[in-house]
Amino acid sequence: MANLHVPMISKTQEQNQSLHYPSVIELSKSALENNFRFLREYYGEDVRISSVVKANAYGHGISHFVPIAESCGIDHFSVFSLDEAVQVRSALRNHADVMVMGWIDPADYEMAVADEYEFYVFEPEVLPLAIEASKKTGKKAKIHLEIETGMNRTGLTSVELRACVKILKQNPDNFIIRGLCTHYAGAESISNYFRIQKQYKNYNRTYKWLARQGIVPDIMHTACSAASVAYPKTRMDMVRVGILQYGFWPSPETFIYYTHGNHTNQNPLSHVISWKSSLMSIKNVKSGEFVSYGTTYLAKQDMTIAIIPTGYSTGYSRSLSNQGRVLIHGQRVGVVGMVNMNMLIIDITGIEEVKIGDEVVFIGDQGEQDITVASFVEFSDQLNYEVLARLPQNIPRVIVE
Repeated sequence: MANLHVPMISKTQEQNQSLHYPSVIELSKSALENNFRFLREYYGEDVRISSVVKANAYGHGISHFVPIAESCGIDHFSVFSLDEAVQVRSALRNHADVMVMGWIDPADYEMAVADEYEFYVFEPEVLPLAIEASKKTGKKAKIHLEIETGMNRTGLTSVELRACVKILKQNPDNFIIRGLCTHYAGAESISNYFRIQKQYKNYNRTYKWLARQGIVPDIMHTACSAASVAYPKTRMDMVRVGILQYGFWPSPETFIYYTHGNHTNQNPLSHVISWKSSLMSIKNVKSGEFVSYGTTYLAKQDMTIAIIPTGYSTGYSRSLSNQGRVLIHGQRVGVVGMVNMNMLIIDITGIEEVKIGDEVVFIGDQGEQDITVASFVEFSDQLNYEVLARLPQNIPRVIVE
């Protein structure tokens, strides 16, 4: 299978080697270009897009995704932790802002400040660390004040914010207050409507209070993908776009909100990711015999099966045993028997001219058929976010047009 042929450089750099992998993830550059083009038109030119690439770019691969996002004009990236920020910076070709929304070890604030990463402040204890780092490096800490508005996760309470304001006023030479932010508690579901509205009001009230204290952040940002669709007023100066940029809607409700609001049934997004493998073995099974471990699948007739070199250790959930679907020769076929650690089995009975090495699609298109991440969600009781984020990092990623 040609698209599983991924070039690899030997450690000694003496020669190029070619290595075939059990499966490969393809990233479509044209799909990503389409998605960003749509989002810019949808949000308006005054709203900056921060590309959220935490969790290995939602399984797409930071080192591969960031350069193509950058080529689409993205100049701001958001991650969860400082190690992810370093990966983003390493993948960039030009300068871009990189913002850490979550964890930085206390020992690493000096590095964060020295290398000019932006980062959230959601506990007052962070500020003394940032001040010390600023004094050592001679650079100002670029901070975003994250406030608690009603989600009750990370965020400064009103008491903590007052303590932070006192510190900020006493140390103006050590900080650049890049932003004021919060996160909404479930904007993808209408059931959280009143909670989201309350959070929005709390945010605006806090912003006005800060302004009276003489602290005016450079940018206001509160919206994730779901909020940016369901609550347009939350877009403000910048939207932290995660799942939408990859071509997925945060929830069916969010897509319905978009279609109703824009009087269309068309999905403007394209999936960036495809996941493919190939057949490693084919065999015949007689009626009355069991397939794979245990007795979960009994052949009710003579059948032909094929083995694929991908299992639950390489991203294909065991919960898809006896119910998952894949594409081969443009046809949708079922997974039979238990998904193994490194292999799964499919029923190819009746499909002609199947041979070892033929392409198998787990996620993506083949012929007139397609399998989406939603297929995994329906059978495995996982969120599309979860399915994507759990795709192993050791699966090779390749960029296609």
